[in-house]
Parts: sequence; structure tokens; C-alpha cells
Amino acid sequence: MTNPLLAQWTGPFALPPFDQITDADFAPAFDAALAEAHAAIAGIAQNPDMPSFDNTIVAMEQADQLLDRVAGVFYNLAGADSTPAREALQRDLAPRLSAHASQITNNRALFARIETLWNSRDALDLTPEELRVLMLYRRMFLRAGAALEGDARERLTDVKSQLAVLGTTFSQNLLADERAWSMPLEEDDLDGLPTFLIATARDAAEARGLTGHVITLNRSLIVPFLQFSPRRDLRARAFAAWVARGANNNAHDNRTIAAQTLALRSERAALLGYACFADYKLETEMAGTPQAVHDLLMQVWHPAKARAEADSRVLEKMLHADGINGALEPWDWRYYSEKRRRAEHDLDEAVLKPYLSLDAMIAAAFDCAERLFGLQFHALDVPLYHPDARAWEVTRQGRHMAVFIGDYFARTSKRSGAWCSAMRSQSAIAGHPVRPIVVNVCNFAKGSPALLSYDDARTLFHEFGHALHQMLSDVTFGFISGTSVARDFVELPSQLYEHWLEVPEVLQKHARHIDTSAAMPADLLERLLAANTYDQGFQTVEYVASALVDLAFHQGPPPADPMAAQSRILQDLGLPHAITMRHATPHFAHVFSGDGYSSGYYSYMWSEVMDADAFGAFEETANPFDPTTAALLERHILSAGGSDEPEALYTAFRGRMPGVEALLKGRGLLAAAS
Repeated sequence: MTNPLLAQWTGPFALPPFDQITDADFAPAFDAALAEAHAAIAGIAQNPDMPSFDNTIVAMEQADQLLDRVAGVFYNLAGADSTPAREALQRDLAPRLSAHASQITNNRALFARIETLWNSRDALDLTPEELRVLMLYRRMFLRAGAALEGDARERLTDVKSQLAVLGTTFSQNLLADERAWSMPLEEDDLDGLPTFLIATARDAAEARGLTGHVITLNRSLIVPFLQFSPRRDLRARAFAAWVARGANNNAHDNRTIAAQTLALRSERAALLGYACFADYKLETEMAGTPQAVHDLLMQVWHPAKARAEADSRVLEKMLHADGINGALEPWDWRYYSEKRRRAEHDLDEAVLKPYLSLDAMIAAAFDCAERLFGLQFHALDVPLYHPDARAWEVTRQGRHMAVFIGDYFARTSKRSGAWCSAMRSQSAIAGHPVRPIVVNVCNFAKGSPALLSYDDARTLFHEFGHALHQMLSDVTFGFISGTSVARDFVELPSQLYEHWLEVPEVLQKHARHIDTSAAMPADLLERLLAANTYDQGFQTVEYVASALVDLAFHQGPPPADPMAAQSRILQDLGLPHAITMRHATPHFAHVFSGDGYSSGYYSYMWSEVMDADAFGAFEETANPFDPTTAALLERHILSAGGSDEPEALYTAFRGRMPGVEALLKGRGLLAAAS
């Protein structure tokens, strides 16, 4: 029987045949795909013809098409719907795929062909995009150690393989800890909880095969519990489990893995001639240097900390008014902040959530994309990898643009967080256009119906902004398509798209009560938008603390004990007592599940400087859907991928680079900065 992963996909839009694929198909498919890729690369390296852009770079783009196809399906499923078989295969694949990448970049004949092209680039009559791709390939080879010799070359290959294994193990450990913990609630424990939270806790129990109600480590469940439960003892217990993920002295403890990862990254940088890993990692980012990152973060840290400390004093007085002596603790902050928000803004999340159903917020995101970019979304009835997943065809003026898959609900088989990925990326090599399959994955609490918090709705818009970056991509080479851009630029489209959730007319149209279909009352909408910067001291401090720890970990010698180093860094910063890092080291998946955000967690804030300024371009027209501005945004950012340097792309859109003031204004921190 033909392996469905290796056969031609002839279904609608060449979607993977999910209803035919089994876990047993993946290993042989990877074997075949790796063998095909190895043979293709060997053929390119050994080609007796003089190097040309077509027989070297274009050929490399096409060499691993089957591998990309198989991996695109597997890694999406491994993250969103893991099984023991998929987790075991992930562990097996980590060193194999690392070795495959090293075999390519260590191929001297292949690198020699790239160098020949680079040295004769002025005579090759390349398009700007082709020249950019050639430069990026050469840079990738050099940064992977192609110019190293002897023992250093072999050691770098070994280091990269070990890092791949450690990253996979870190992710699986974190998922195992999140699966393992739940806190049953007795009837008395439900007192004071809003109806939606009680229903969600009941659904969570049913999903685990339990009766009654449970709190789990899903953010969309534990955060509202910390906001609404008047039981301080239960809040403390839940919070302790939340922050202890990956640090429970069990088989899934990530602390040693973090230390090993930092040591290997430092060695990797040294082998390549860099003083520290942060220097290596940031060389190709917009920030350029660790000092530039540190300077930005500290410009935000000081006003955010001042605001958080002022807020802490207010919340502690509320704690004492409840007859509780002592300091405000981290498990108290969200509870008293929610009470304060209700008092100061007359804003109750239990009243707000019925207006923010999942279906309504999906419709809102789609509507904004149609008004801005002319996209239309048509529901598809096709087999998908999980019953919770949904699919839409995306078109523009009758032309197929993409398939969009939304997978929104938390489950024990899904890793935590929210992300966007592509099962297939856009490209147009040799006149063969390939349109993407884009996936948004979130971890919202499943309900009947599913209701979102305002933060959940913001997450939905954020991930859909990434999806637009993929769907609107219009370049030739998959190597630079969609989100294949600098890490501190990739969050610009996603964070920018969040702004449309704040446009009053969007909420007026889509925020309708789940039972009555009535629009959100004008006074509630006004209070919601007025509270947009509420608690930004807390939110900014917990984020910037994480970013500064990440940066410090990768500067200088690697810490032998990352937990002790984390404590020292936070003490030196003066982190307020009642606030913790958003992601402590043992569950800092952004940084330790792979190299993506290592030395790069700051990138959300670097991009926020741009997104605040970019939305200002629409505000200056007095029309959040101004067609001219939207066309510029698409042309220079959303469709451009990595076809030019980020600074050039942003400047082409906005005419200049922004300063930090727009960010501080957007977070309501300007007064604290002065």
C-alpha cells in the first residue's frame, strides 16, 4: 500500500490526506524524504557544470521539497495533537535532522559553488530578490560553520545535534508536567466563580475523564481562576503549580537541560568566533547587538516598574482591607487587580465574555482582513487532523490565496501557548506558483459556546496577523517567503493586527451577546477601550523581566546554575515582590525548546515599537481601513517576506524608523517615563 505522505496529494487544494495518514506512516516517509534530499544535494555538489544560480541555488530550493512536505505535516501534528508515537519519533528525528542540516552546510563542494556565485555576483545579472537569496544562503552556510576546519568543524556538528535533542526533550517535559497536574474543586470551592469559569472547569474535568470540576495548567483556565477565586489558599496552590512547571524534581525536570543548553550555545558561538551567543544570534537581527536590546528594554523597564510598584501599593491596601496581613503575593495580584478593574472601570469579565464568543471574534478577524486586503474566507468541509480544527479557503477577487486552518481549543495533546505555522509555504519557482496552508493554534478553554476573554481575543488577532504574513506572501523563493524574516521583525504583522480589535466599529459590529445577539452596549464598549492600558505596569514588568533574563543568560560565560543566575538578575533589577517572570527558566519554551527566540524574547517589544508607529499611519488618515495605507502595508511588509532588510522594508512603508515613544504611549507608560 502506498504511503499517503509520499503519494501525490490530489484532494482539494492539495491538502494532506489526514484521514489516510497514520502514525506508522511518518518514519518511513522521513526515511524516503531524507534519502531523496541527500541524493539531490549530492547531485548539486557534484554537478560538473560551472555553478549558476539555477543549478545551485534554485536546485537547493527544490532539493528538499518532499522533506518539507512530510515535516510540515508531522511537526504541526506533533505540536497540536501529540501521541506517544509522535513524541518518540520527535526524539529520534531531532539528531537525524540536525545531522542532515550539518551534512549540507559541511559539504565543501556545495559551499565552494556558493562562494563562486557570490564572488562573481556582479556578472550574474541577478534580480534583487535572487541576489538577496544568494546572500542569505551564503550567510547561512558561514554561520553554520562551513568555513571551519578539522576538529572544530566536527565539534560544531556534534553541538548542534545535542542542542536539537535537548530542545525536543525540554518541550516534551513541559507538556508532560502540564498534563499531569489538575486541582479538583469541591462545590464550596466554586463560590465566587463566574458561571463561565465553572462551566469551563466542568468541561476540563470531562476532558480528563473526571467528574465535577478541575483547574488545569491551561492558561485560559488558570488565569481566570487566579482572577476570580476568593479562596487565597487555592489561588496559592494553583499558582505554585503554574510556576513550577519543568521544576518538580521528577523525570521531566528541565533545569539541568537549561544549563546544558546554555553551555552548548556558548560553545557554539565560540567555535564560530563570537564572544558570546548573544553576539552570534543578534548579528542578523534588526537590533544587531546585545547592547541595543538592553537599551530598549531598560527604557521600558524603568517606567513600567514605577507603574507596577504604584499599583502594588493600591492592591496591597485592598488585601489588608480584606483582613489579610502581610505582603501582596504573586497569587494575589490578578485577584485584586480584577476587583480594582471592576471598581475603577466598572468592567466585569463575567459580563464582558458573553459578547466575545470565539465564532464572533473569528468573524471579526476575517472581516478586518477583507476590508484591509480584500480577502474572503469560505468554510471547507475537508478531513483534518483533529475534530476541533476547522478550515477555510482564502480567496481574493476569485483567486485562490491560501487554505487557513484554525485549531483553537486546549487539550492534553497540545503544547501550551499559541502559534502560527505553515504546512506549506508560498513560492513561485520556475513559474509554478505554490499557495500556502497556514495554521493558527491557540489554547482557549472549550465551552458550549466557547467564550473568550479580551486577552484571548487579542491572541486570536495576534496569531491571525502572522497568518496574513503567510497568506499574502508574494515572492519567488520559499526561503524568504512569509514569516522567514528577522526574529525581531516577525512580530510586527501579528502585533500590528491586534490594533484592529481595538477599533470601536469592529467591536460594535461583531461583539454581540451570545444569547440575545444584542450589540455590546455603548457604555460597556467605552469602558472596555478606556481600560486598554489597565495593569500595563504588571504586564510589562513580567514580560521585560523574562526578556532581560534571556539576554543575560546568553551574554558572557554560561551560568552553571541558571536558577541561581535568574534570581541574581531579578534581584539586581528590583523585580517587585508580587510579580514573577512571565516565563521562568524551567518552562521558558520560547528560549529552550529551540534556538528561535534564544537571545530573542525581546523581539516582541522591538516589534511593538514598530507596530505602534505603523498603526499610527492609519490613525493619521482618520480611517483604520484606509485603502492606500493598507496597500502600502501589504506591498512593503506583508507580501515582501524576507526579500530585503527589515529596516528597508519598514522605511519603504512608513518613510522612517520609529522611536520608543509610540510604544510607551500605547502602554500608557509615558507619564511614568517622565
